[in-house]
Amino acid sequence: MGAQRSSSPLDRLLADPARRERITHVESVPARQGRRADWPAWSPPLLVERLAATGIEAPWQHQAAAAEHARAGRSVIIATGTASGKSLAYLLPSIEAIYAKDENPRHEGTILYLAPTKALAADQLRALRSLRLTRVRAATYDGDTPQDERTWVRQHANYVLTNPDMLHRSILPSHSRWASFLRRLRYVVIDEAHGYRGVFGSHVAHVLRRLRRLCARYHADPTFVLASATTSEPAATASRLTGLDVVAVDDDASPRGPATFALWEPPLTELRGERGAPIRRTATAEAGDLLADLVVEGVQTLAFVRSRRGAESVALSAKRALHEVTPALAEQVAAYRAGYLPEERRALEAALRSRSIIGLASTNALELGVDVSGLDAVLVCGWPGTRASLWQQSGRAGRSGQAALSVLVARDDPLDTFLVHHPEAIFGTPVEATVLDPDNPYVLEPHLCAAASEMPLTEDDLPLFGPSTADLLPDLVRRGLLRRRPAGWYWTRRDKAAALADIRGAGGEPIQVVELGTGRLLGTVDEASAHTTVHEGAVYIHQGDSFIVQTLDLDDSVALVESADPDYSTTARDVTDITIVERLRSTSWGEATLCFGTVEVTRQVVAYQMRRLQTGEMLGEKPLDLPARTLRTRAVWWTLSDAQISSLDRLDLAGAAHAAEHASIGLLPLFATCDRWDIGGVSTAVHPDTGLLTVFVYDGHEGGAGFAERGYADAAEWLHATRDAIASCECDSGCPSCIQSPKCGNGNDPLDKRGALDLLAILLAQAPA
Repeated sequence: MGAQRSSSPLDRLLADPARRERITHVESVPARQGRRADWPAWSPPLLVERLAATGIEAPWQHQAAAAEHARAGRSVIIATGTASGKSLAYLLPSIEAIYAKDENPRHEGTILYLAPTKALAADQLRALRSLRLTRVRAATYDGDTPQDERTWVRQHANYVLTNPDMLHRSILPSHSRWASFLRRLRYVVIDEAHGYRGVFGSHVAHVLRRLRRLCARYHADPTFVLASATTSEPAATASRLTGLDVVAVDDDASPRGPATFALWEPPLTELRGERGAPIRRTATAEAGDLLADLVVEGVQTLAFVRSRRGAESVALSAKRALHEVTPALAEQVAAYRAGYLPEERRALEAALRSRSIIGLASTNALELGVDVSGLDAVLVCGWPGTRASLWQQSGRAGRSGQAALSVLVARDDPLDTFLVHHPEAIFGTPVEATVLDPDNPYVLEPHLCAAASEMPLTEDDLPLFGPSTADLLPDLVRRGLLRRRPAGWYWTRRDKAAALADIRGAGGEPIQVVELGTGRLLGTVDEASAHTTVHEGAVYIHQGDSFIVQTLDLDDSVALVESADPDYSTTARDVTDITIVERLRSTSWGEATLCFGTVEVTRQVVAYQMRRLQTGEMLGEKPLDLPARTLRTRAVWWTLSDAQISSLDRLDLAGAAHAAEHASIGLLPLFATCDRWDIGGVSTAVHPDTGLLTVFVYDGHEGGAGFAERGYADAAEWLHATRDAIASCECDSGCPSCIQSPKCGNGNDPLDKRGALDLLAILLAQAPA
């Protein structure tokens, strides 16, 4: 291990003058003292004793407050920072419910714990068992649980740890076999609740409503306890997810050491991309160098990278750099990601805790609650999507109250570029609200069918599923999916599984990805995204291994792939047409108009690009011949009048609108919890439905996911940020950091950077402040 120095890790990184130019901002976060509370009077003495043995002498105030709400039967969300002890807030009332049999053996409650990943549920199970509470019969119930163990869990477990998919596909359809468990259900714990957003979150919202409906069938009314990273409007979000009134506890009373947070922009290189645009050094290459430097200094560091392949690349780059300096240190660097065997992941976690590993590159598998914290530094390789995720990841640094370092390394992307030059958009700004839309008919309909297959729907059930339910049921009857009887609506098929929605939001027949030669099934891709992910020639990644797609057969729903090790990635390009179906809302900004409504989008993937992994250099583009797809969804759009346009001289209207569209897509994820790949856009100098210059941004999911609606609500702030992002980019005429898009079907042509600034200035001239 490298020798410890008296200067800070950031000072040592900046010893090289060239490095100093890459830091755009440094934020100092002061230390915070913890605030303790007394144990609630009803706390089980044995639990308090066992917690004391682990070093927990008393709860923090937010833990005690949330536990008291839950014990009183009030559903509650605890939204506090990483390592703030959220699990104790639901552990206290849960264990007390199980130990209630001391007063009456029939009063023993049961607990249902939901996690987004099997790894997190397994981690929670280990923590529970370490307390050695003999009356707690805890078990995981997921796709890996053997059949004989599943019977034991149903009959005997009183603390079941599972995930929304398993609840949806196994527990609810077989609720009669879970009757004893559901009848005594006291608490439903929803961990990492901020992850349930967009279409997936909307599906989970209805899974929870179906759970509540069946609990009522067995005369149970469980209290919901949600644990979340810090999020805006936590009570409203939790209420939308569960359909219940929820109390929020978001005043974090846990202690925190001082922290330094740096924003880091990789330099421009001599390489040129589309239309001669300059290319920045990749964030993964920069993070690999930074990780190596910190390991040399003995600074235990975790680098969060968005993709599995990226995590492997950062670790490999750091290892290579260390081999040249101190070869022994290269063995103290590793990668961690989903796809590893459970025992491999557990060994890496243990090595990190023991500090035998000093540098680790990981996907967000280590963000989602696995108990690894107390590191010296965190590198965040590219904006993680939300401020909530940023603070969740950076919160892994901070050992025993000592100083911590976090560095956000920007990708060559409009949003990343905007953020590193506008630190006020990160620091001192509330985290985002979680966006979901349970009223989406494409989400709601299959859950109404699933609910009817579990137990016939009645008039009394309609308010549970939302105001649009009554309008959808007649159509489901007309299509033969439900049968109307005086007692209610019945599922018409014998196979209950046929009623189940894909709660991950997939659409159409799943495409099987099969390896040529071996016939091995590597996974499935939903039909809606197959055109962009497993088209012929695409690079497909499975558990860190690379494959090239040889054939995509849409008729047989199969993609045939061959093992390969390309040094490039692929990105699909599409062309898009859009038609306005219904304008739901509009507002005037002077002569400009902002609208939100339903649109029909026709997309066709026409080509794919290849870019070198390490540098981002464009290697070429190849055409594709795939059928067009039609999507009915929601969009936000804006128009400018002819008079406003006429005030601009010699303006390339199509190029200016196109550039504004690309940049606004890049910035919307700052205001709606989405990824730029969840949304799309269309721009035109004269759109047939408006007769005016029009720029659309739409949700890329059937029926909409709430992203465009959030854009409409925050339009002034969003579009001001878009203009600032373009203006602050140091390129001359447009680059991937401002107005170029990696998925543009027109090859990023035409684009007019100056024209986009002019159009946005006119649009925003009379926008609300």
